Amino acid sequence: MKQLFMNWVHQKPAVKNYENNLFIMKTTNRFISFILSSVNDNRVILIRIIVGLVFLTEGIQKFLFPVTLGTGRFEKIGFSDPAFWAGFTATFEIICGTLVLLGLLTKFASIPLLIIMITAFITTKWPLLADKGFWPFAHEYRTDFAMTLLLIYLLIYGAGKWSADSKLFQR
Repeated sequence: MKQLFMNWVHQKPAVKNYENNLFIMKTTNRFISFILSSVNDNRVILIRIIVGLVFLTEGIQKFLFPVTLGTGRFEKIGFSDPAFWAGFTATFEIICGTLVLLGLLTKFASIPLLIIMITAFITTKWPLLADKGFWPFAHEYRTDFAMTLLLIYLLIYGAGKWSADSKLFQR
């Protein structure tokens, strides 16, 4: 019993565990600060209006015109369970497009929209490039390319001065 007590007394403190927890906390705080930060610039509202309206309207149209833009399109592309993926994508486009328009959690809302754009590129534009060449691809990809770059801009710089993010999260 005395030996167990002596071993317990002479144990080294859990410094390593403390350092790991501190690192995780600092990294998490930096990530949250990045996601909630925004530039102090009122011009970003133009980008938010463009991106937000495009995604909001595209999401709504997937429900309004399911044969051409919703389930039918996802089936034509080759998605398994196209009804699920059309509704899933449309819902994210509507919710995230609205968040971008409001400037609320803009960086966070940009991430699912970027994933949608990457998926659209891989499933529709890459095969077009492979089958028909650069110029038909460039013509078809122009809007997707612009939306992708604008989403990257919003992810890096945030919603700007005239946004809910600025009002809620800035000091």
